[in-house]
Amino acid sequence: MLSEPEKKLFEAIVSARRERRPRAPLAQSLGVDLAGAYRVQAAAFAGHELVGYKLGLVSAAKQRQMGLDSPIYGRVTRAMLREGTVSLAEFVQPRVEPELAVVLRDAVPPGAPPGAVSLAIGAVFLGIDLLDSVWEGYRFSAPDVVADNASGGAFFLGERALPWPVDGELALYLDSELVAAGPVAALEPVAARVAWLASAVGGLCAGQVVFLGSPAAAAPARPGLLELRGPGGSLLLARLEA
Repeated sequence: MLSEPEKKLFEAIVSARRERRPRAPLAQSLGVDLAGAYRVQAAAFAGHELVGYKLGLVSAAKQRQMGLDSPIYGRVTRAMLREGTVSLAEFVQPRVEPELAVVLRDAVPPGAPPGAVSLAIGAVFLGIDLLDSVWEGYRFSAPDVVADNASGGAFFLGERALPWPVDGELALYLDSELVAAGPVAALEPVAARVAWLASAVGGLCAGQVVFLGSPAAAAPARPGLLELRGPGGSLLLARLEA
């Protein structure tokens, strides 16, 4: 059950997405805290088929900047997983970033130690997060971004499973121009972060996907061919249209 301020934040996000129009951040003026923002996020996805989660603000520097001491998370639904071509006209302020995603072989209960989480990870894949924020210029407080699903808009998932654990670099190209790159090591400790997520959401199920965040800053999206090149010659392709 949302409070009145939470309802207003929920309605503002829904309206901004419907109109494809960014707006000024709102959570602070409404007095909505992080717990309330997660309630808004949950309300936005009531009735949707949840297939996993995305982690955000995974670096300590970003967390400090937002006044946090942990990552944040957003929801990933079946409809958000895309293949092939996506129209940018669906989104408000689309950006892209290179990621890795793990698919769980076994369930991860709240409080599971990182060692058990490592055993529960079935495979790791290349991933692209097509970020989308309703907040003008991606300027927001932690409650604002959490309420807006951690800026999660759509996702691409590679077809080829990579050896776990993974090492190397992620490099994202748009029409052959390098737009974002970073080391896989920046996503560590993966098991500890998935364990944190399991405790935060009340447990993770076998088969769920977890996008691990990005080792690089997001790049503005524009029409063209996305190529994510990863360890061992792995490749993920996606086309963005106007």
